[in-house]
Amino acid sequence: MKHARNNDLSDRRSAAAEAKSALLSAFRTASTTDEPARLARQSERATIAAAREERRLERERVKRDEAERQAAEAAERQAAADAASRAETEAREAAERNRIARVVDDAAARKAERDRRYANRKAKPA
Repeated sequence: MKHARNNDLSDRRSAAAEAKSALLSAFRTASTTDEPARLARQSERATIAAAREERRLERERVKRDEAERQAAEAAERQAAADAASRAETEAREAAERNRIARVVDDAAARKAERDRRYANRKAKPA
């Protein structure tokens, strides 16, 4: 026989209440005896969390510094490339101006030579 005695509703309710009060008293005694260890664990966790946060902030600072350094290097490279491009453009324009000046001078010299030949021809007695 599994249940030798007859469990009425009142018996079951009283057994449940006794079990509940036993659990509650066990919890209270466990929490009061475990209080110093719990506080120590809590303070250790807070210390670990603070150290973790400090390491995270340091990582973010390093990342930010690295990003700023890379941005500065990129700006320097861009400025150097712009200066080189500007110098190349100015050199190309100067060469073009010199070529144009030579062409104009050559044209003027040819015209002057032509005018001189024409004048000599006109000056010859016919």
